[in-house]
Amino acid sequence: MDLGFYLSIPIYGILSIFLWKVHPHFLQLSSKYRIISSTMLTLIVSIFTLTLVLNTIGAGHTLDLFIAYVFVPPLGVAIHAYTIEMVEKILLQRQLFIKAEKREAVEQMGAAISHEIRNPLTTAIGFLELLNKEPLESDKRKQYLTILKEELDFAEKIIQDYLAYSKPSVETSKELNIQEELPIILKLLQPLANYYSVEIISNLSSMSLIEGDRAKFQHSFINIIKNLIVMSDGSTIFINTEETKTNIFITINSSTPMIQMKTMTLDMSIDFGIIKTMKGSVQTKITENGTTYYFSFRSMKTPLKCIISFS
Repeated sequence: MDLGFYLSIPIYGILSIFLWKVHPHFLQLSSKYRIISSTMLTLIVSIFTLTLVLNTIGAGHTLDLFIAYVFVPPLGVAIHAYTIEMVEKILLQRQLFIKAEKREAVEQMGAAISHEIRNPLTTAIGFLELLNKEPLESDKRKQYLTILKEELDFAEKIIQDYLAYSKPSVETSKELNIQEELPIILKLLQPLANYYSVEIISNLSSMSLIEGDRAKFQHSFINIIKNLIVMSDGSTIFINTEETKTNIFITINSSTPMIQMKTMTLDMSIDFGIIKTMKGSVQTKITENGTTYYFSFRSMKTPLKCIISFS
């Protein structure tokens, strides 16, 4: 704690107050002018500090002091400011890119679901026309009404599944049956899979329960499988479950190209984080032939075994 320390206290104390006052205006500047202004301010402070030092200790080692006070700090601040601006620019561009991708995926999913709903509605309209045009026997009319109700119920179920996915829900931790949750997710995503000509083959054979939040579980795996569908245009996705005495494992395999999968795996980091909050673990294996995701959860109980295939 020599003279330099005591000189720095008033200089940087006043500078801190000044920066605190002007920082709202500084943030409104463009990236280029933020770099220039921070560098110039550092240069001015450095020259002022050097002047005080020279007046205090004399003119000895002037070159060394000039390099230490006038050259190094502005250069360091310029490099630091440029790095910060570039990183912020990259992060902003990445966020815009992710938002655009998500918006496109939602639009495509909506279009696929709209197409899926149109089929039962077209059938229902056809039977309504038959009921209005032709005099029918009681049994025939009852049969047509039954078919009509089934088609409308099917369309309503698609809408309800989509709304259940889109609507945020209160976080609750309870027992989850993977045998029940995964088929719901796959059924919801089937229209999107059809849209991209992707075949989903699932072999669900675990017989235990896990603990977690149902909405978060569905949300995470819908996002993961949805991204795989979009990236796996025209290929096949395999989903398998198995268990040990203590764990349930979910394996999702896709033949998506390796470069696309590395980008997508980074985008799904939030979903992986949600899974980890439910005491699950995630491992990824990316090769030239495709990518495999391994999910592991602690098991609790044992329901029935079933094998389901979606194609």
